[in-house]
Amino acid sequence: MKDAVSISTFHADDIGAHLGELAALLFACVHDGASISFVLPFTRHEGELFWSGKVLPAVRTGRLTLFVARLEGRIAGSVQLDHDTPPNQPHRVEVRKLLVHPDFRRRGIAHLLMAELEELTRRMGRRLITLDTRTGDKAEPLYASLGYQTAGVIPGYCLDPIDGRLDSTTLMYKAL
Repeated sequence: MKDAVSISTFHADDIGAHLGELAALLFACVHDGASISFVLPFTRHEGELFWSGKVLPAVRTGRLTLFVARLEGRIAGSVQLDHDTPPNQPHRVEVRKLLVHPDFRRRGIAHLLMAELEELTRRMGRRLITLDTRTGDKAEPLYASLGYQTAGVIPGYCLDPIDGRLDSTTLMYKAL
């Protein structure tokens, strides 16, 4: 029997307790070419600094919710829900850093993480989800399959994590 994927919300203590695993997830995704703000060379220590310096404070203060997927006793993926919006956008949230470890791809983990994110968005009374993804990346059709619409493309938005060329980003949204 195959192990089932479990999705949980990580709190500040959970992030601290699993900092190494979270850093390993980010490290694997960056080294696999994911366009998620980082470029090579990228170390596990830099991954730990991201989780402890960026994500942990936002989770601790309630500005961000972190969902983590586990499979086979490991952290297999994560996604962040940023709900720290300005006063004129109380109806909106933003998806940040949908990560699935290369060892666990094509098992529906991204779909499960996004379903949890969308469910919390509804419970919060928010009605609009926004995100950006590298144009032409594997994530773009995933988001489209989940009902996200393309708002536009910004050319030359970011550096490719491996070869440094400029990549475009696709801005997407979903109204709930």
